[in-house]
Amino acid sequence: MAKHSAGVPLVYGLGIFARILTSSLLFFKQRRISSQPLVMQIYFTFAQAMGITAMLALGIGAAVSSIGFPFLRMVSQEQLLYPLLVAVVTRELGPLLTALIVIARSATAIATETAGMVIDHEIEAYLSVGVDPIEHLAVPRFIAMIVSLLLLNFYFSVFGLVGSFVIVQAFHTLPAGVYFGSLLQSFSVPDIVTATVKALAFGMIISTIAITEGLGVERASTEVPVAALRAVSRAFVVCIAVNILVSALYYMVFA
Repeated sequence: MAKHSAGVPLVYGLGIFARILTSSLLFFKQRRISSQPLVMQIYFTFAQAMGITAMLALGIGAAVSSIGFPFLRMVSQEQLLYPLLVAVVTRELGPLLTALIVIARSATAIATETAGMVIDHEIEAYLSVGVDPIEHLAVPRFIAMIVSLLLLNFYFSVFGLVGSFVIVQAFHTLPAGVYFGSLLQSFSVPDIVTATVKALAFGMIISTIAITEGLGVERASTEVPVAALRAVSRAFVVCIAVNILVSALYYMVFA
């Protein structure tokens, strides 16, 4: 696997993405890929990140309510709190913050693991016995990352909105049925679609960059941490750029 000092070339990364995407589309049809790596990656990416995601979501939801509700009450616009929560927690910060959590945890792990397999000649061993490393290693992690981001995004939204409800009670006693009923009315199909598109895109981006950087090392063990750091930094930058792009499209079309 050729590597350049500045990292993996863009064309090489796009080629890896095309291979992974093509093999992923055949995953359920051919069933040639072991389900164990898929399940374990979902466990590591989603289940083990539930704690920190819940804490962050509760904090964000509480912050939005504690800042927004008193101001909106001053101008007699308390009902605007609900679309504000949907926009901040579900549509904007939720997908991005969950992606950052996954980048910090899973992108590092995948890049390090893949690079270590290259250094230890395990990739060559797969090829020597006719096993496609893309199908066996990359595709399960690619699919698992997408599933995990979707689950984490939903999980973040639930905890963020619950955290907001708790804070609202400190300012104004409000029945749970009224709060969550008004909140559900503030949701729209474009909000849900936008959040889902972001989660899907971030899952593809993070997994592809981590795998590509891991496969891009040569033979020195010192390249492993460099590949991990590069995977984190590049995934971070690309996810931020995609988040801005998708949000801009949302406001252009639906605002």
